[in-house]
Formats: sequence, structure tokens, C-alpha cells
Amino acid sequence: MAVWALGLAVVAALLLASGGLGYRFGLWGLGPAFALLKWSVYGAGAAVLVAAIALVLAVTGRSAGAFGAGLLAVLVAAGTAAVPLAMRRTAESVPRIHDITTDTERPPEFVTLRPVREQSPNGAAYGGPEVAAAQKRGYPDVVPLLLPVSPDRAFARAESVARALGWEIASTAPAQGRLEATATTRWFAFKDDIVVRVAPALDGSRVDIRSVSRVGQSDLGANAARIRAFLSALRATQ
Repeated sequence: MAVWALGLAVVAALLLASGGLGYRFGLWGLGPAFALLKWSVYGAGAAVLVAAIALVLAVTGRSAGAFGAGLLAVLVAAGTAAVPLAMRRTAESVPRIHDITTDTERPPEFVTLRPVREQSPNGAAYGGPEVAAAQKRGYPDVVPLLLPVSPDRAFARAESVARALGWEIASTAPAQGRLEATATTRWFAFKDDIVVRVAPALDGSRVDIRSVSRVGQSDLGANAARIRAFLSALRATQ
């Protein structure tokens, strides 16, 4: 019984891993990938139930080996289920949007990456007042950064931070104060496009940034987190 529980737990873990990796390498689309994540939770739940029975039998039968296998099955299953369940909790706690910017009235626009954006499911156009309102409710701290340095110096710092964060730089236009880049997530290899805009402001420069997912209605807070990380690192360069 304990061996069956451990086998179920391992299968659930493989389902979890294959969901993201299969999408990453183009074996299936987003729908099947998320379906595999869901089934990994079901498999993990079944493993825990079987493991619970196995643990009871191991205790009554005084089998240390069966008890260890049952306990390992519980740990593997719990770790497996925790990942998609945490993703679901996050999805329920953040706005169901995928386009985040420090300037919702005049979002920075893509130029170099515009053709790529237009071919992606989420497109290049900003979602308008509805998206802006959702962002302000969910991420009120995502605002422009004012730096007490000239625009050229601010732009140089912004480019340095973008490279340090591991973004793939698509283009830099210092004269226009625009930097475009792409960030790739580790597991699913989702592509999120970024445009940074540096403009003159009173006593220095104003830095705006926009981060947009190519696919998916909700980004699970990834773009807001990316913007926060960028602005925090840029602020630290002062």
C-alpha cells in the first residue's frame, strides 16, 4: 500500500513538472498545460489518501519500511499540490490583468517590439480605463519614479538595471528615452515584453515602465513584481 502511495505521489509530481516543461518546449498549448497542473493536484490528493491508509497499516503492523515510504509519499504529494494551489491563491488575490504600467493615462508604447506584440494573443494595445482602474485597485504602489539626475544619466542607469535583471534587450533609443526588452519566466518560459520611458522632469528625470504578458488573461502578479524590482533597483543606484 505504501509503495502504491509513493507511486501515485511520483506520478503527480511528474504531471506537475511536465505541464510547464511541455508548454516551454512546444509540446502542447496553455490549456493542456494548466489541465496537467490540475490533475497533479488530484493525483497528489489520491496519494495522500492512500498514504494515510498505508501509515495506519504500517503502525499496526510495526513496519518501519512501509511507514517511511508512506511518509515520503505524503511529503512528495504535499509539495506537489502546494505549487498549483499557491498559483490559484495568487490568481484570486490579484487583478485579472496582464498589462501593468506606471502611467495608465499615457502608457509607454512599444516600437521595436510592436510587430511581435501585434502577433501575440494579447496584442499591443493598452486595455484602457477598465484595466487602469483594476491596476490602481490591485497595485496602487506602481507609480513613476522621479530621479534627481539628467535624462541621459537616468537612461544609462535604467539600461544597466535592465541588463542586471537578465532581460533580453530588444532596443535602446537614448535620444528618445526608450528601452525595450523581453523577460522570460523560468518554468513555463512565458515571454513578457517591457518598455521603459525616461523623460525630463522638474529637477531631474521621470522614469515610466510598462510590462505586458504575451499570453494569458492574468499574469498572477508577475508584471507588477517585475516593475517593483526594476524601480527598486533603479532607486538604489542613486
